[in-house]
Amino acid sequence: MDEAASVPGKAGSPVRLGLRENWPQFALLVVINAFVGGMVGIERTVVPLIGSEEFHVTSTTLIVSFIVSFGVVKALANLVSGQLADAWGRKRVLVWGWLFGLPVPFMIIWAPTWEWVIAANALLGVNQGLAWSMTVIMKVDLVGPKSRGLAVGLNEFAGYLAVGVTAFLTGYLASQYGLRPVPIYLGIGYAVVGAALSILLVRDTRDHVRLEASSHAQQAAPISFREVFALTSFGDRNLFAASQAGLVNNLNDGMSWGIFPLFFASFGLGVERIGILKAIYPATWGILQIATGSLSDRWGRKGLIVAGMWVQAAGLFLTAATRRFEWWIVGSLLLGLGTAMVYPSLIAAVSDASHPTWRARSLSVYRFWRDLGYAIGALSAGLIADSFGLSWAIASIAALTFLSGVVVAVVMSETEPHPSSRRAT
Repeated sequence: MDEAASVPGKAGSPVRLGLRENWPQFALLVVINAFVGGMVGIERTVVPLIGSEEFHVTSTTLIVSFIVSFGVVKALANLVSGQLADAWGRKRVLVWGWLFGLPVPFMIIWAPTWEWVIAANALLGVNQGLAWSMTVIMKVDLVGPKSRGLAVGLNEFAGYLAVGVTAFLTGYLASQYGLRPVPIYLGIGYAVVGAALSILLVRDTRDHVRLEASSHAQQAAPISFREVFALTSFGDRNLFAASQAGLVNNLNDGMSWGIFPLFFASFGLGVERIGILKAIYPATWGILQIATGSLSDRWGRKGLIVAGMWVQAAGLFLTAATRRFEWWIVGSLLLGLGTAMVYPSLIAAVSDASHPTWRARSLSVYRFWRDLGYAIGALSAGLIADSFGLSWAIASIAALTFLSGVVVAVVMSETEPHPSSRRAT
């Protein structure tokens, strides 16, 4: 496909595909997704500790319940986000995502009970499901197929680097000023600035989708959302392999979100050092995705996904088996490296296997399964931790992560980074 091709947009200006041709909007969306990621970062270090230290919740399963509410709601928001994007436009869905996110930091600051924190995380799930989905979809729309991995890598770089930096900052602020309210003030700034940029400066990208679709083979008939759901979930080998790997990837992330702060604290680690460990993982994940996203365009998706799942498993096993801060740093680095190999490659693989006319819906189904992993990981890890201990919870999720990599190795065939056509359904 010739990425320099153009058609007139609704406003009369030419619509072109490519990163260079659309860099101002692309860069704006990178910045906005950094604010989206920062909203999650405010919770990575302090919220599990708020549950155990301020609300005196003794059950690990109950402490991680805020991640369950976040994961379930985010998964459902992801599921509808593609359909809404096609019906309403990408920008409108992005703005709605920010409107749901605005109350979250205030609810955490003022929460009189743990139930308020759980409710705030349900709203955060809507925010992340709509806003993060749109930043991904809009970047993929802008660049066209040849730079898809790079586009996703840059998007996830911004989001997860912001998660890591914010996790570190909240840990530092909590060590100086307490768990609430000062560390959560960052979230107020993220929500206000992110919403303002989305409302004032973002432009919709549906004309870019129409341009790309014009160069693809026409589908035999329109495909329904039910068909897209079935195809992405289990009907296509590559899409199934990507969906299960995405679910397990976020399953171990949900476990680490809720269990790691409690695990580290159980060995006497202070909140500032916990913040460092909680920052290393997403920061490594975020920074390296610039390279791994681009490499998936050159080397292919499958090898990076398989190796990445196994590197994650190694990092989790190391964390569970050791009791020293230095080894936990190595485990966090391995977990971040493995996730960086997997995350942009999975989204790019799903985009490769989807026709442009239903790509947004396919990505929304993939992200539904992926982010349902937050809830499954947090809940299962909490139950295992309550029954057998925190180390067993981490090791069990590590074994599942390794097996998921085996599934990808057996089931997935290499996807083409920029095929010239797509099969009709």
